[in-house]
Amino acid sequence: MTTVLEDWRALVWRHLLHLRRMPDKLVSATVLPMVFVVLFGVLFGSAISIPNGDYREFIMAGIFTQVMITAVPNTAIGTLEDLGNGLVDRFRSLPMTPSAVLVGRTVGDTALRAVTCVAMTAVGLLIGWRIDSGVGAALAGFGILLLFGFTMAWVGALLGMKVRSPEAAASMPSVLLMPLMFLSSAYIPLGGLPGWLRAIAEWNPISAVAGALRELWGNPAAAGDSFAARNPVPMALLWLALILAVVVPAAVRNYRTAATR
Repeated sequence: MTTVLEDWRALVWRHLLHLRRMPDKLVSATVLPMVFVVLFGVLFGSAISIPNGDYREFIMAGIFTQVMITAVPNTAIGTLEDLGNGLVDRFRSLPMTPSAVLVGRTVGDTALRAVTCVAMTAVGLLIGWRIDSGVGAALAGFGILLLFGFTMAWVGALLGMKVRSPEAAASMPSVLLMPLMFLSSAYIPLGGLPGWLRAIAEWNPISAVAGALRELWGNPAAAGDSFAARNPVPMALLWLALILAVVVPAAVRNYRTAATR
């Protein structure tokens, strides 16, 4: 077990060093999310109203959630590049656990998302967003957010081993995840949807994560009558645990197969 942890630590440190040595990655990962905060918070926030509070505070959970979803194509492309540039062949010659490559990639990408969250939080506070809860609840919200980003990174790692080109790795997540994103409470309250569509949206994992953030941060909630809408925090944790339980073993299994080709 100690050897496995050491392998994980070494590969995670490798990715963190890459972030420090390539500041352009930090710039590209922070500028666009900050633009999203300004765009949705200032422009849309002044034109859209919601029944139970300020749209500017309501939308921040949705923007954070959307940015975490961008881990899917980024990790997919990174995994595909690792498989294609000979890096995996070099690692195969070393006495290391196969999962270390994927752990390093997913934890490193999650660390990059953590930096993004800091920048977004600063811009959000500047435009009037507030966390109306205690420090513990606020940190718990950011913890769930990063766990969601970590989960999406594993989804991206699995996808990167299923596709054959960076173009497919970049475009396929939009096809698969954007419908889930828009059919959720990330951007809009669900009260105006037809009953059957509202039920689907309320049980959407993205709705659970966005709802959990709003509850923990004391922001306006997307009210609903279902169990999922009334209990967003446990539902978010349950969804993320289930997704990780499926995706992590599948990704490691596919990596072993891809690495022996």
